[in-house]
Amino acid sequence: MSTLKVPVSQSFYFRQCLRYAVALLLVCVVWVHPPGLSENATIAHAYNNPDLLPNIQTPVIDLAKALTSIQEESLVKDLKQFEQETGWKLRVLTQFERTPGTAVKEYWGLDDHSVLLVADPRGGNLLNFNVGDALYPLLPRTFWIELQTRFGNQFFVRDHGEDQSILESLESIKTCLRKGGCQVVPGLPREQWILTLITSIVGGLVCGFAAQPRKEGQTFAWQWVLIFSPLWGILFVAFGIGPVVSRTTDWLPLFRNFSGFLIGALVAYLTPILNRSSAET
Repeated sequence: MSTLKVPVSQSFYFRQCLRYAVALLLVCVVWVHPPGLSENATIAHAYNNPDLLPNIQTPVIDLAKALTSIQEESLVKDLKQFEQETGWKLRVLTQFERTPGTAVKEYWGLDDHSVLLVADPRGGNLLNFNVGDALYPLLPRTFWIELQTRFGNQFFVRDHGEDQSILESLESIKTCLRKGGCQVVPGLPREQWILTLITSIVGGLVCGFAAQPRKEGQTFAWQWVLIFSPLWGILFVAFGIGPVVSRTTDWLPLFRNFSGFLIGALVAYLTPILNRSSAET
């Protein structure tokens, strides 16, 4: 009796197709009947799960337990009082693996006068904001971007905790809404002030370099100072002074930036003169 022989190549492709078919069947079975869940079990919905919402109305839903019980109680009272005073509705949702999703919109009745702060540590930034259209004339989109990057970045959360990230961002929002709006986030972080100090010093160096005498008998090249004024003016005024006065009324960082500009200008202006004097002696 002759035996039917399948070529090696065909046998290989046949086994591969059989494996793919079995794997696809297993995936379909697991998808329809997930292991570990009975037919009556409730599967968590990622985008709309109202079962996670409390039965009572509260402006704070802390599913991720980012706040202590005392902090949550105090924040609930504060947000309710703020809404009564101003009419602006601030709501907070913290989540990790479980989320009510879009169900919070109906639960809180979010509208154009609402701000929803969502704190979720799974992303690169802890904070996300859903902002009503009525707030943008008072707090532009750049405000929300700066607010997110300042208080929601990983370094701030690591040093101060998720609770302070949430509380301080809410405090900034309330402060700005009470005074009729802000173009930038109030307060000057140390890192940002250091950057303004550096640009002030660099602006002073450029100004001092431009002021160096270039002719015999000349003591101050004011023409060159005017020519270079767009450069040192942008460094000192736009990047060194502007961010300070727009974020704080404290005079100390402003005084330090002015001092840095003057020191940089004097160093750049006097260095060639001192080098010339030492070479002559």
